[in-house]
Amino acid sequence: MRRYGKHTDEDDIRTRPNRKGNRPRSNIRPKHEDAAEGMVLTVDRGRLTCLVDGRAIVAMKARELGRKAAVVGDRVALVGDLSGTKDTLARIVRIEERASVLRRTADDDDPYERVVVANADQLAVVTALADPEPRPRLIDRCLVAAYDGGLEPLLVMTKSDLAPPDKLLELYGALDIPYVVTSREELENGDAADRVRAHLAGKITAFVGHSGVGKTTLVNALVPEDRRRTTGHVNAVTGRGRHTTTSALALPLEVTADSSLPEPGGGGKGWVVDTPGVRSFGLAHIDPSRVIHAFPDLEPGTEGCPRACSHDEPDCALDAWVAEGHADPARLYSLRRLLATRERKEGD
Repeated sequence: MRRYGKHTDEDDIRTRPNRKGNRPRSNIRPKHEDAAEGMVLTVDRGRLTCLVDGRAIVAMKARELGRKAAVVGDRVALVGDLSGTKDTLARIVRIEERASVLRRTADDDDPYERVVVANADQLAVVTALADPEPRPRLIDRCLVAAYDGGLEPLLVMTKSDLAPPDKLLELYGALDIPYVVTSREELENGDAADRVRAHLAGKITAFVGHSGVGKTTLVNALVPEDRRRTTGHVNAVTGRGRHTTTSALALPLEVTADSSLPEPGGGGKGWVVDTPGVRSFGLAHIDPSRVIHAFPDLEPGTEGCPRACSHDEPDCALDAWVAEGHADPARLYSLRRLLATRERKEGD
């Protein structure tokens, strides 16, 4: 039924009043072409500290981004007050495409994945050789997450004054993972920090590790200008440490006037991302078929595998590929051990 006659004017048309008194909403969103580029350094209760032209800017996420969240390491576009002075607040209007993503779930039954850090080049897996004892299954899970997310792994073993690293090195030798062995004395005199720092130059490196392994102590040695609270004691009964790092934080290895933002993959002095200690590392989000990409010597051998091959079944073509001498059998064993971590608990 026609609501109005032929000769209507604006006074005849009913409009819904805007009770808030602001402008009517529109689907047209500004492009913010003049927005400044920044990097997220830390996130705290909805407030994000970003580095923009060498200044620390506190910002919040724009409503137009919806449920999309920014995490430490994200490259973002900001508008508003970018002076960095006290009580000012900028606005993040765009999150750039990520080059790499380190993700985890609470456990293997949790469908909700959490992004730990974005755009990191390297994942430093920190483990103590004793007090607490090493947890190879947790290390394996961190390695799988690194391979899946596009990060290069680095193994850092602490407290070598309490136990030798030989057994752990033998376990991961076939993976050709770069590693550093440190002791408490070397951390105090700076030798350990120098050896670790050599692997971090020009890269954004995320540090992960079980609570109590000395991860934050190592980060403090690497970046003494921004010391974080060191780890609490290790429980003598459970062998677990106390969480002292409660939020991820990106720290520059060396601040220079001409390198306010790091360039992923090279350039600058490098960045360290300290993350809270973990007691579990769920892999519910991991597609096992992507892990094979971290084994370029084995990947060609999968061409003869049946569809959706798990690479650990009787018809897997990798057995024949390795038997023909194309790859080291230890590499196939390592691949299958990593793939099996999704069916095992970290404490097994």
